[in-house]
Amino acid sequence: MSAESPADLAAVRASYDAVADNYVAMVGDPGPWLRAALDAFAEQVREIGPVLDAGCGPGWISGYLRDRGVTVTGIDLSPRMIEHARRQHPDIPFAVASVTDTEPEPASLGGVLGWWSWFNLPREWLPRVIRTMARALRPDGQLILGTHRGEGEHPRTRCYGDVPVEWTTHLYQPEELTGWLTDAGLEIVAELLLPPQPPSRSPQLVVSARKTGVARR
Repeated sequence: MSAESPADLAAVRASYDAVADNYVAMVGDPGPWLRAALDAFAEQVREIGPVLDAGCGPGWISGYLRDRGVTVTGIDLSPRMIEHARRQHPDIPFAVASVTDTEPEPASLGGVLGWWSWFNLPREWLPRVIRTMARALRPDGQLILGTHRGEGEHPRTRCYGDVPVEWTTHLYQPEELTGWLTDAGLEIVAELLLPPQPPSRSPQLVVSARKTGVARR
């Protein structure tokens, strides 16, 4: 953990370690609409370059993309989540790392996936992470974000089977994410709005954006 890491990073890591086993048992197939978004993402990036699943959890989405011809690697803050990912998908490279400390080489990736894993970041960190990942994309590469939609923040103290946790779920409106993505030099290619998908109680939001030029400073 670097000196500039979010202040709650250790608490969030410990919380996801604590819920990891229950998470694997409770969370699975995201349903047809979210699968369609992942299918479209895979189709458009697999020939461009490798994909980073940044916040991969137990690796379900990494495996889904791999099965659709994508070369994928995954990182997650939680060592226990990575244990599950490696066990379930031994052919995919996984590593314990925070997205806030990860800086891929410029123009090294065909895609970046932040799939319901960046909502724990302090709100001021999300545009910074988006800029970092946008720089890593090759031309026509895409960054796809899936997150909870709404206003404000929800501090969480229990989750996934009433396990004690310590994290904040930050909610976002589409215009917030699209503004940060376009400021990072990306072009919006798709937005998907969905009602709550259990076990989540919040409406859902997916935004995908493509690298087309140089990010604005």
